[in-house]
Amino acid sequence: MRLEELYTKEIKDAMMKKFNYKSVMQIPKLEKVIVNIGCGEAKDNSKVIDNAMNDLAIITGQKPIVTKARKSVATFKIREGMNIGCKVTLRGSKMYEFVDKLFNAALPRVRDFRGINPNSFDGRGNYSMGIKEQLIFPEIDYDKIDAIRGMDIIFVTTAHTDEEARELLSLMGAPFAK
Repeated sequence: MRLEELYTKEIKDAMMKKFNYKSVMQIPKLEKVIVNIGCGEAKDNSKVIDNAMNDLAIITGQKPIVTKARKSVATFKIREGMNIGCKVTLRGSKMYEFVDKLFNAALPRVRDFRGINPNSFDGRGNYSMGIKEQLIFPEIDYDKIDAIRGMDIIFVTTAHTDEEARELLSLMGAPFAK
């Protein structure tokens, strides 16, 4: 909630000054955040998906959906329609709460953390990052997890260029590496 209120004034003013927008509607904003956990070992043990979904629900505060394989891949022993992961799409206040928690509580807990990669933009103003373990989130109890899982986090913005998106995320508190 605090980050959502912060976004309305200070970030908009800074973006207007830096990029010389003519209208307030041109200012980019964070549209959604997608958090994805891929569970390759789920093909052998269906309990893995349940544990990953539980972890994701605790971290994001929203019920995840199961992702299924789009096509069969013989080398990975995966058939079309098999459960292979779970994801959550966050919008609105839950999105801002998650972003605040990620930037201010979780990422500083990463060992030898020097900042997130400033080059992981896709060319259209969206940012992707990976986390190696879910233990960096304060809600996860170390004793109650069955395995260490990584996750992908995608920030989808309305920015047209990577420079605008980088500025938006850094004003929101993203700790980009220098």
